[in-house]
Amino acid sequence: MSTTPLQPTPRTTLTRGRHRAVDDREALHACLREALVGHLGVTVGVGEESHPVVLPVAIALDPGSLEGQGPDEGGTLYVHGSVAAGWLSSAVGSTVCLTVTHLDGMVTARSGFHHSMNYRSAVVIGRLRLVEDPDERVRALDLVVDQLVPGRAATLRPMSRKELAATAVLALPLAEASLKVRGGGPVDDEEDVAAGVWGGHVPLRLVAGEPVTDELSAGVPVPPDVAARAASLR
Repeated sequence: MSTTPLQPTPRTTLTRGRHRAVDDREALHACLREALVGHLGVTVGVGEESHPVVLPVAIALDPGSLEGQGPDEGGTLYVHGSVAAGWLSSAVGSTVCLTVTHLDGMVTARSGFHHSMNYRSAVVIGRLRLVEDPDERVRALDLVVDQLVPGRAATLRPMSRKELAATAVLALPLAEASLKVRGGGPVDDEEDVAAGVWGGHVPLRLVAGEPVTDELSAGVPVPPDVAARAASLR
């Protein structure tokens, strides 16, 4: 388990709603571990043609680095993409911002001003590293699969040389990150509460349906790892 404290830098220090900041690195890891999608902000183009692009990406948290065994103290996030992706050359070696948000509820207040959302939101800023070590690349891609369905990578054939050559793996250290969390009901003005208007919140969560077998797997049972993953999201 990492002993590196979560101490935001000026770039990740909250300027509004500071009481919602969480300074526990393990809470940050939990937020990232639960995520299926992150949003990666990069700047592409050159000069006056440069512009920001925010891309939805699959992510994976490196548990080895949490035990002091990985490449980055405090943890590593991995993302991957096609080597032909237009944003890739601009992102490698550049400072990027990756965010993860879990929407946990709608907060219905007694006034429009105090309506809000319950959430867990992580922001990570850092220099994106192209992973070139063969062992780290394979490990990272397995982690991406296992973030989707825990234990799945071990049941699959190894990636082919062609597949590996077509895939870029990128690493983002978790040294510079922040976590913000909101939970519970609305924070209303006293006069609005006294007026007797209803206030509360509506919890939200990601829910999985039953696994659907495709036509080419007719007669093949749903594997235990997929069934367990679907069950965990019900």
